[in-house]
Amino acid sequence: MIAGTATDVPLLTWSIFDGHGVRAAVTTREGGVSAGPYASLNLGLHVNDDRDAVGENRARVAKAFGVSLDDLVFTKQVHGRVVNTVTRQDSELVGDAMITTEPGPVLVVMAADCVPLVLFDPVRHVAAAVHAGWPGTVAGVTRATVDQLVEDGTDPADLLVGIGPSISPERYQVGPDVEEKARAAFGDRTDQVIRPDGTGRWLFDLWRANILQLTDAGVRPEAIELAGLDTGPQTPFFSHRSEGPTGRFAALVQLLPRVAGPGPAATRNPDTEAGPAPVPTLPPNPSEEELR
Repeated sequence: MIAGTATDVPLLTWSIFDGHGVRAAVTTREGGVSAGPYASLNLGLHVNDDRDAVGENRARVAKAFGVSLDDLVFTKQVHGRVVNTVTRQDSELVGDAMITTEPGPVLVVMAADCVPLVLFDPVRHVAAAVHAGWPGTVAGVTRATVDQLVEDGTDPADLLVGIGPSISPERYQVGPDVEEKARAAFGDRTDQVIRPDGTGRWLFDLWRANILQLTDAGVRPEAIELAGLDTGPQTPFFSHRSEGPTGRFAALVQLLPRVAGPGPAATRNPDTEAGPAPVPTLPPNPSEEELR
């Protein structure tokens, strides 16, 4: 499942995007130069890792993804529901979701338990990346992203969605403050996303919570691919909950240029031409306290 690319930086992809005009991938903790709790492919500059090491790690990810370091677009993630529309000129973004209609920018959201999502509209040729921890999930950042896409002209039934590695519903224990906010957000469906664990605390299913937001907004269930991969020790993915201080992995998405030709949404796919080797896919769809 996790194998080296041409630059020895493991990347994973979702099969739901195969053959469409988009590239999307998830990094792991392997293939970088960071040391200690950040070993080795930490992409976060905000976690007190050596900045030069993080810069090298980001450069390695860009190379593995087949782009330049300047193509990577990061946002200051604040656990809210702000959605930004990104162009090539954008910098110093603040918010937890980004949308682009331009080929070139690579949208990057980082996680270490939180849920990273990638959305793609193959009809309008629009991509989005979302960071949804528990605060963003109860604030509705995923629904806000779909609503913005719809406002811009997307039919939600056209969307394809990949949900990346994030803390497992069986491991994500939260207290009564989070349970109360989840109940306010999900109402009579709260029992579908959070349940008591017998210790006076609750287990929060961020996967299910974000899927509910997607389907409520009109996304087809069969168009959602859930990685179903946990974070933490003995996994390829950093976990702030289990290992903090620790690093951050990322989900990336980039639109491919359209090309003239017969049929709708024709695109040039660099994975079938010159460029980095294709990366392995995540497994098929099987049906985060402090989370920065």
